[in-house]
Amino acid sequence: MARHKVEICGVNTANIKVLTNEEMVELFERYQNGDGKAKEDLINGNLKLVLSILRKFNNRVDNMDDLFQVGCIGLIKAIENFDLSYQVRFSTYSVPMIVGEVKRYLRDSNSVRIARSIKDLAYKALKVKEELTTKEGKEPTIAEISKILEVPELEVSSALDSLRDTLSMSEPIYSDGGDTIYLADQLEDKKNKLYPLETRIALADSLEKLKEKERFILTERYFVGKTQMELANEIGISQAQISRLEKNGIENLKRMIL
Repeated sequence: MARHKVEICGVNTANIKVLTNEEMVELFERYQNGDGKAKEDLINGNLKLVLSILRKFNNRVDNMDDLFQVGCIGLIKAIENFDLSYQVRFSTYSVPMIVGEVKRYLRDSNSVRIARSIKDLAYKALKVKEELTTKEGKEPTIAEISKILEVPELEVSSALDSLRDTLSMSEPIYSDGGDTIYLADQLEDKKNKLYPLETRIALADSLEKLKEKERFILTERYFVGKTQMELANEIGISQAQISRLEKNGIENLKRMIL
């Protein structure tokens, strides 16, 4: 089967060697006995592991080379801290460290700057969350984390929310090959609902001339403030169909009013 070449950070991924478990154990024994070349072989032999992890993040950055280097830093840390006596596979141990390194990089390079005190609280909350999850076998509530940290629940919740990725209002979230649905389509419209009398009269008259389903969707979307998803669930059709009916209704209104 042909191997396809992919260049990242100057590395031809088609030529990356994948180590067997036996080779890994032998290299770790050599490295932990002071063989520097063994460490280099361990790094090169696990680059595909890094690349496989980065696939889930490839839509989060413009430059995958930077993310690859960050993933390699996580890999090196894992190699330096791995203990053969635990008798677990290196991949089992290293994946969380590589993922953690990548996520820290993405958080720290977020376009929205978060105060250091809030970040510190968020990381403490994440640590407590991880410890409680391991101990109890389920994720703790904000109230439980708050009690341990002795910090108000609202501050803990806000700190954790600060680590979430920001999204553009124009972010496409669904496409069925035709109309694309954007994030803005899912947000309730809370703009001022008071319009001049003549505008309201013209709208009411034109709305009555629309097809029943178009009229219902436009009324619920722009006067009640429902989202497309809410209407899709209510009517029992897809969100893409709601989007098309809404656009058709708007176009029909324009032709009648303008």
